[in-house]
Amino acid sequence: MTFSIVACDLKENSWGVAVASKFPAVGAVVPWAIAGAGAVATQSFANTSFGPRGLEMMAAGLSADETLAKLLMDDPDRELRQIGLVDAKGKAATFTGSGCFPWAGGVKGKGYAIQGNILASAKVIPAMEKKFLATKGDLPSRLHAALLAGDRAGGDKRGRQSAAIYVVKPNGGYGGYVDRWIDYRVDDHEDPVPRLGELLELHRLYFEKSPESDRTALKGKSLEQITGILKRTGHLKKTTSFVDAFNAFIGNENFEERADPNGQWIDKPVLKYLVKKFVK
Repeated sequence: MTFSIVACDLKENSWGVAVASKFPAVGAVVPWAIAGAGAVATQSFANTSFGPRGLEMMAAGLSADETLAKLLMDDPDRELRQIGLVDAKGKAATFTGSGCFPWAGGVKGKGYAIQGNILASAKVIPAMEKKFLATKGDLPSRLHAALLAGDRAGGDKRGRQSAAIYVVKPNGGYGGYVDRWIDYRVDDHEDPVPRLGELLELHRLYFEKSPESDRTALKGKSLEQITGILKRTGHLKKTTSFVDAFNAFIGNENFEERADPNGQWIDKPVLKYLVKKFVK
């Protein structure tokens, strides 16, 4: 009772899944991925064992098609299942059992598989494919763009409730310690796919870095704006230096990765966000 896209970007070395459904917490069921192995979306009376088992098979060198065949072979309820896979080499597979509720179906291409069941119409999957192929940018951006296109084309005909995006790449996680790069869920919301996009924007704001050319030197107007914010928030007092106040404030707002600890510059998107948040 879901629509999803599972895809990879081999140049970026990333694999991921985006999914939405009239079902609570769909992100706890459908998306599975391991960097360097592949990604799986399991749905429609989902056999959640397909996720870890499929990834184990692809990590061992099986293709998406070979993995799909082995998963279905052992499942007596295979005709109720729907699954999409992308392997380590970007080969994709998708399956829709004959017992899936209409409209149900899927498509696959180089590096992606798109599938859905109980959809508003047969237009949902092509809308997702078209948008995914046309969108520029990193894999999370393309996955969300495809999901939003499917949602706006009708999506799940029962309505909207939850959405999720899960993307992995080697050392892509916070601090570079793990591969979990993007992991956001909207578990219960009247319009979850746009809300998922907002969470992606927050991720970019907090965890990405601007190029040096997009840094704003703290002088003139920008310095006045930050100084005013520091005074307003109580960080800058007569006995506190600007640098100490700036670092305390930046740490409180979780932007340590996007500002100079010596108080010389701040990333432009962060400055814009802080001015919007604190300057009335």
